[in-house]
Amino acid sequence: MHVTVLGASRFGVATVKQLIEEGHEVVLIDENRDVLDELADDLDCGMIAGDGTLPSTLQSAYGDGSDALLALTNEDNVNILAAVVARSIGYERVVPQIVRPELLSVVEQLELDDRIAPHESVARAIVAGLTQHSEVETDQTLHHALRIVTHKVPDTLADKRIGDLDLPEGTRPMAHIRGDDEQMTEDDIALAEGDRLVLVTKADATKDLNSMFEDG
Repeated sequence: MHVTVLGASRFGVATVKQLIEEGHEVVLIDENRDVLDELADDLDCGMIAGDGTLPSTLQSAYGDGSDALLALTNEDNVNILAAVVARSIGYERVVPQIVRPELLSVVEQLELDDRIAPHESVARAIVAGLTQHSEVETDQTLHHALRIVTHKVPDTLADKRIGDLDLPEGTRPMAHIRGDDEQMTEDDIALAEGDRLVLVTKADATKDLNSMFEDG
């Protein structure tokens, strides 16, 4: 699959890394050339320094055809505009990240049916983790076979780094929560007992995850 990612945000870079790990071709767009230069040694993907809302920039990334555009900048308005422009160019799928809930109605009016609302997803996962055990389905995932789940870190996993966790195949950490501090995951974060991890996983891996975090 050929995927264009707009935005070298923490979320954007994490997404690019996962796509590369899964064997997909990726082009990363960001206005800041210095940021792309810093990432060049770590990311084996195409890079374009430019305004991702411009047709010329998106057309360069599109090339002979791109399966999807993921608009993951930290600016909702940029993500929405880029998604609309990309759709007009011919991208098969456009997925903007939307942080502000008041803009979700705008996205619906523009018929951008695929979208990522991370705060809403994390909130749902947290509530599910408190009121159920851990598992909750959500329409914010990019595939119907995926689920977003949250787990409390047991003492058996305390002091481990997120990147060292032996997670089931098809499972990726999304967010790390410690008290009132919520952040996107990074491999070098050391876990503490009582932390919460929000993960996206395949439906058939939830049983293994439950066993892994059963003391949490």
